[in-house]
Amino acid sequence: MTDSILDTIKKMLGVDSSYDAFDIDIITHINSVFMNLFQIGVGPITPFSIKDNKAKWSDFIGKDNNKYEAIKSYIYFKVRLAFDPPTSSFVLDSIKQQIAELEWRLNMQSEEFK
Repeated sequence: MTDSILDTIKKMLGVDSSYDAFDIDIITHINSVFMNLFQIGVGPITPFSIKDNKAKWSDFIGKDNNKYEAIKSYIYFKVRLAFDPPTSSFVLDSIKQQIAELEWRLNMQSEEFK
């Protein structure tokens, strides 16, 4: 499994890692989510962003740090809504509920480890 943030999110979106036509869009959405995470106190003490597929999850959550594995799902769900929103209102509502729960849990987790 790749440790590249961009490649992971692209795979979760169903976009081949070698296909770069949407990279700017996906990177922009990923960076917006990193801003959200920073504002709720999750992640490094300084704002984090990526420019390409060289940024690794370990750059954001640290090496061998499993306490924030849900960040990957959170970023995927947020990017999915911005990049490729579902047409079904049931799926949309489900994703929004997942985002809200993950956001709350990640915030609580970050408070615990401060």
